Amino acid sequence: MRGGREEIPRAEGILMCGAENFLDEDKLHDECGVVGVFLRHADSNSPEKKNGVQEAGGASTLAYYGLYALQHRGQDSAGIAVSNGSQILVHKGKGTAAEVFSKENLLSLSGHIAAGHVRYATAGSQSLENAQPMVQGTKLGAIAVAHNGQLINYEPLREMLEEAGSTFLAESDTEVIVKLIAKSYKKGLERALTDTIQMIKGSFALVVMTEKCLIGARDPNGIRPLCLGQVDGGYILASESCAIDAVNGTFLRDIQPGEIVIINEDGVLSFEFGERTEKRTCVFEYVYFSRPDSVVDGIPVTEARFKMGECLARESAVPADVVIGVPDSGVGAAQGYAREAGIPYATGIIKNKYIGRTFIAPTQRERENMVFVKLNAVRSVVQDKRVVVIDDSIVRGTTSRRLVQILRRAGAKEVHFRISSPPVKFPCYFGINTPTRSELISSSHSAQEICAQIGADSLAFISADGMMEACRSCNPEGYGFCKGCFTGEYPCSVPNTQR
Repeated sequence: MRGGREEIPRAEGILMCGAENFLDEDKLHDECGVVGVFLRHADSNSPEKKNGVQEAGGASTLAYYGLYALQHRGQDSAGIAVSNGSQILVHKGKGTAAEVFSKENLLSLSGHIAAGHVRYATAGSQSLENAQPMVQGTKLGAIAVAHNGQLINYEPLREMLEEAGSTFLAESDTEVIVKLIAKSYKKGLERALTDTIQMIKGSFALVVMTEKCLIGARDPNGIRPLCLGQVDGGYILASESCAIDAVNGTFLRDIQPGEIVIINEDGVLSFEFGERTEKRTCVFEYVYFSRPDSVVDGIPVTEARFKMGECLARESAVPADVVIGVPDSGVGAAQGYAREAGIPYATGIIKNKYIGRTFIAPTQRERENMVFVKLNAVRSVVQDKRVVVIDDSIVRGTTSRRLVQILRRAGAKEVHFRISSPPVKFPCYFGINTPTRSELISSSHSAQEICAQIGADSLAFISADGMMEACRSCNPEGYGFCKGCFTGEYPCSVPNTQR
């Protein structure tokens, strides 16, 4: 997902080089989350409370609450497009959903169909030109597109469109998608969608909105998640089930790989756009990206993390007095490790949740040292004890090194690091903001070397087989997973580039 463009004023008072970006630079990031809402036209403008929220703006209000629930998937920009049946309006800006939208914004976005997007920007791409949804006018009406994922054939498709006379306003694979749909729209909606989706390669979870209907689509491998729910008066599409819960909706099912759903006044129409392939859900959804209360492709995220912790204990147990987890995504695995190892679990690290985006650290050294501001050890839990600390991943190693320093400063006698995912050695081409391979510490260093660099007493990663089994054990049907960042084996061909 590279972004989109619409000439919408930037939300005021937002500084884009805040502490959260710097503190989280030692993590992998999914680049966005999407949500779509369709309300039956007769119910869309009721001022009554529905689903526990005030629908003053109709579908846009539900989309806002959905984006709020998906905020962990992107904090750099947010946007909502809405249709009242005859035209599409859009508002988007830099920042979180709460920063971009006000009550007045939502009231002005009156309509019964909405498409929303939150985005995590990669370095150098934080301009408003990359905010979504993207809107494109056609002779048959406007369309809006929100996209989670990344196209691996973006460049040849863009070149083809440019040769046919299309103009582009940003470096955006989402812009390619919206222009491909618009180009074929005269053939009819279903044909335009099918033609476009059969041309694009890579990962995509799409929410597409016309003036009359809402569409969801997922790539043939199902790399990025997308699910369907029901709300009073209509339906909701979202990247994660927690967004459906946030509007008091009812989860219906996951959109299947290679499936398109069209939602209109008649209900939900589903069809496949290509041959069914084996599902390859991004395994990092369970390791880190998804919210703990979400269920992704039938696998409860918290349960998967708990099972990963149990497996980690079986593979690399170490004598210790207490097990602690790095908040937030390391907590579930820490609890599983503690139970399997028979070692007490305790809250040994506290996360400061009030560091705002305006807390600026201008130098690299200050950025690294801000881990001390964000995280702190509970001295009474770790002092004079052998501590096992569980984290979800090690990317560059800077945060892990600072955590060891924090725990030793609090009096920990030993610090044993355990990681609930395998070493990240390869880049992702399917919508994760991955550092270059040279920046991935595990691509050029052994676990023993990394252990020495971060200053721990021991370090171990879960095995790839162990992680897969932990996920499969949470759902008896079992699914395949994309694990390219660990193994270098991808579900489809990737660009022959050195990253």
